[in-house]
Amino acid sequence: MYRNYYSPDEWKNILEFSAKQETPFLVVLLDRVQDKFATFRTNFPQAKIYYAVKASPGTEILALLRDLGSYFDIASIYELDQVLDLGISPDHVSFGNTIKKAKHVREAYEKGVRLFASDSEADIRHLAKEAPGSRIFFRLLMDAVTSDSDWPLSRKFGCQPRMLVELVALAADLGLEPYGISFHVGSQQREIPAWDAAIEQVKGLFEQIAKKNIHLQAMNMGGGFPADYLIKSNPLSVYAEEINRYLGLHFGDAIPQIYLEPGRGLTGDAGILVSEVVLISKKSRTDLKRWIYTDVGIFNGLMETIDESIKYPIYTEKTGEIGDVILAGPTCDSLDIIYEHFKYELPLSLEIGDRIYWLSTGAYTASYSSVEFNGFPPLKVYYL
Repeated sequence: MYRNYYSPDEWKNILEFSAKQETPFLVVLLDRVQDKFATFRTNFPQAKIYYAVKASPGTEILALLRDLGSYFDIASIYELDQVLDLGISPDHVSFGNTIKKAKHVREAYEKGVRLFASDSEADIRHLAKEAPGSRIFFRLLMDAVTSDSDWPLSRKFGCQPRMLVELVALAADLGLEPYGISFHVGSQQREIPAWDAAIEQVKGLFEQIAKKNIHLQAMNMGGGFPADYLIKSNPLSVYAEEINRYLGLHFGDAIPQIYLEPGRGLTGDAGILVSEVVLISKKSRTDLKRWIYTDVGIFNGLMETIDESIKYPIYTEKTGEIGDVILAGPTCDSLDIIYEHFKYELPLSLEIGDRIYWLSTGAYTASYSSVEFNGFPPLKVYYL
């Protein structure tokens, strides 16, 4: 299976390095991050690419993207300090989280950040007071289109179109600069027409807001670009061809400044999580499925397998006849069952102590890893 995701040379290097390390750990291939960033630039040449730091905030990744000319989207002042400590200019940073304390807005502003996202009246008033004159993206609620994604981002973020128009007018009255509209079609979005529906709605809002003599300049299309998991997705070039066509269809020659915020799409395919089989058991003598317990689970790297939302490809060096398995993590928590309903099969020859490789785990694994739940340490990460 690994040959569908990594070249023989890549895999040889991964195995040679992994053999010297104690599991569990994550290996991130930096050249893959570099190649994917170049692919985004090639396919979206007019867009400003803001890396979503939350996806994989390792210093090595941030420094690499800094050197490649990336911008950065942060979710907290703690991520802001990470990027500023690497010499990244605050004018290359967007505070994209709509949920933030007023004192954190002030701190970000004092450190030079002038681009924020918002979706509520209270937050707009905080921004006007603590970050006067800043540029604002107004986040649109995208319930309908995010429902098709593997990891939806609906309900919690964004506001309805009528409220968005009201927030734009309020921000202008309070001395902020209404800059653009942002949306997110849902993480790991494989339905490309989701962007068409979103762009069409944004175009209508641009026209409606222009009637109030407020002229927005930019559209932030967020992330949503997929990694290759068990169900493979179209290449980024196919996404770009369609999305660029939608932009031309709806905006013609007046396409606004485009912002992208890829996280998973930049780093997902670059990671391999290496784990060890801790225990193999059955719940009865007639049980047809083996329970495979590994030393990595929901609380130390595989949070996105909750509800079996993200289905990672997995690989083991054992071969031969295969059988159905239930995969579970090592903690004393019944939630820590990784895959039970979706059919995963592993060799019958698999034994305690064998290694399982979780492919395309470069995004939202180490950053989701808990701090010593059940005493287990955070996931180790190595950059190659």
